[in-house]
Amino acid sequence: MEQAPTRRRGRGGGGAARRAERSAVSFETAKFIERNIPNFEVLTEEALEIIENNAEKVLEEIGVNFPDNPAALQRWRDAGADVDGERVRIPCGLARKLCETAPPSYTQHARNPARTVEVGGKNLVLAPVYGPPFVRDASGGRRYATMEDFRNFVKLGYMSKWLHHSGGTVCEPTDVAVNKRHLDMLHAHMTLSDKPYMGSVTEPSRARDSVEMSEILFGKDFVAENTVMTSLININSPMTFDDVMMGALEVYAQANQACIISPFIVGGAMAPVSVAGTLTQVLAEVLAGIAYSQLCRAGAPVIMGAFVTSIDMNSGAPTFGTPEASHITYGAGQLARRLGLPFRSAGSFCGSKLPDAQAAYETANSLNMGLLSGVNFMLHSCGWLEGGLVSSYEKFVMDADQLGTLHHLAAGVQVDENAQAMDAIREVGPGGHYLGCAHTQANFKSAFWKSDLLDYKPFETWEDEGARDTAALATLRVQKLLSDYQQPAMDPATREALDAYVAEKKAAEPDSFM
Repeated sequence: MEQAPTRRRGRGGGGAARRAERSAVSFETAKFIERNIPNFEVLTEEALEIIENNAEKVLEEIGVNFPDNPAALQRWRDAGADVDGERVRIPCGLARKLCETAPPSYTQHARNPARTVEVGGKNLVLAPVYGPPFVRDASGGRRYATMEDFRNFVKLGYMSKWLHHSGGTVCEPTDVAVNKRHLDMLHAHMTLSDKPYMGSVTEPSRARDSVEMSEILFGKDFVAENTVMTSLININSPMTFDDVMMGALEVYAQANQACIISPFIVGGAMAPVSVAGTLTQVLAEVLAGIAYSQLCRAGAPVIMGAFVTSIDMNSGAPTFGTPEASHITYGAGQLARRLGLPFRSAGSFCGSKLPDAQAAYETANSLNMGLLSGVNFMLHSCGWLEGGLVSSYEKFVMDADQLGTLHHLAAGVQVDENAQAMDAIREVGPGGHYLGCAHTQANFKSAFWKSDLLDYKPFETWEDEGARDTAALATLRVQKLLSDYQQPAMDPATREALDAYVAEKKAAEPDSFM
């Protein structure tokens, strides 16, 4: 695993911070997943070569658009591409050659070093839902998200054992001005959690603010030499790289901060209806996007993304947890590994309006697809509802609980002396039981994964306790986690500097909700 050189952070020390650490609540957060199981592959060598060759034809013959971005067009000219207006046609092999400078893995540092993650290889990092303008909970129903909701989701993420990453726009706080809400969101991630986080991408200046706030949190020298953010750059499929997202990409790449280069595909609307056709377009788009990141700064860390879903041909609504989406995700994982790059896809995807059976089925399909396809960074791993329009409190904790199964599945099957259990088999013999044998007594605490949410009690006990379904249990868990939450320790001088930065930036311009 390649790692960037580390340097002691410029801030975060001092006696006050150490005293705060001693008084903080301690809870367990699982390390990022290290797979000990094989990836599931659906494409033959012949199929992979066909898709790769077709993607090169798309780039060379059809090309991609970089609208309203003269600097990007000039970079492509200088690299040897054919630029006609805003259309960039990339000679066969050029994009793939440029992608070779992107690292196969990278370290994203958290302000708490114990929460630092390694992205790439056989690792899987889980991050929460991203982007919904609405939230839902049992008491308030469906409503526009607020900054209070945003802070609550950051707290829930911080308290979730199986979640490795604080994420980014866990919901869109519509009660804060558009031009200022990124400041409050980043401040929440930096102060309410000590897990890794994502930066803002909605405007290049907001990406620069993200870098500057990270320099306050970690120290300017540390940020200059290390990756402390992984941010999402969506391609406007089909094959359009808009200037806002590319402007944010340019800022992050030049600052050596990681970006997920991710087409946003709804099959049948933004890509062909066939699996091979969609994979061809996905590969062409990510080749162009990753190559451009390397034109901005060779060696900048990137992730090959593939957000793919299908469409209901009657209503036009996106559908999730489908076999076709699985085929595309498995295939995209194979293509990413052939490129030698980290892979982002999957999540707790569902189209359901409520955290119900539909949500559970579709989410289970999507999460397992992500594990088996070799995903390295799974955005949307908990909280997603209604096709990504809603961040659900109840579904957040339901999904976060189920992420524990991914950890245990990924561990594989042990066959050491203890796992073989021959002493237990000899001790019990024919007709006995294993409940009291020495092997069971020695291993019962760690033998099986146990949900912190689901109900395993006998019917009579369940009925006496109110016959609660999973959504009701999830409401109670949300309440408990938020009640138990305590803010992680932070050096007071760092906190003051962050507060001052946000206040100064917000005071410098009038509110805009456009």
